[in-house]
Amino acid sequence: YTCDGVDVSPPLSWSNPPEGTETLALIMDDPDAPMGTWVHWVVYDIPADRGSLPEGVPADEPLSDGSLQGKNGWQRHGYGGPCPPSGSSHRYVFTLYALDTELGLEAGATKGSVLDAMDGHVLAQGELIGTYTR
Repeated sequence: YTCDGVDVSPPLSWSNPPEGTETLALIMDDPDAPMGTWVHWVVYDIPADRGSLPEGVPADEPLSDGSLQGKNGWQRHGYGGPCPPSGSSHRYVFTLYALDTELGLEAGATKGSVLDAMDGHVLAQGELIGTYTR
């Protein structure tokens, strides 16, 4: 799932979003990047009844269920895998948000736009943190 591998998105699953959840949003970023937090993946308007994302989500817009992907730090749609500088270890944070609304953003939104649109609509959130060393 890294730039040293096939660089496809990992399979992720979750369960039991809170009552009132309309959509989910997922943001993956690297808070240890040398130039500040680096965005690896932004997915939003995921239907609330969806409990997972498969391995290798294509960067096409929109996904078959209507989910949209935003721009990552490379200014591309979809997933971009961990790729820390040689000899360093970085954390990769996947944050899943349960929202009480659809965000109403076009495909290709930035992390900042997604966070702004989510303001006041987050019912719950969870995190998964992994590390990668090159």
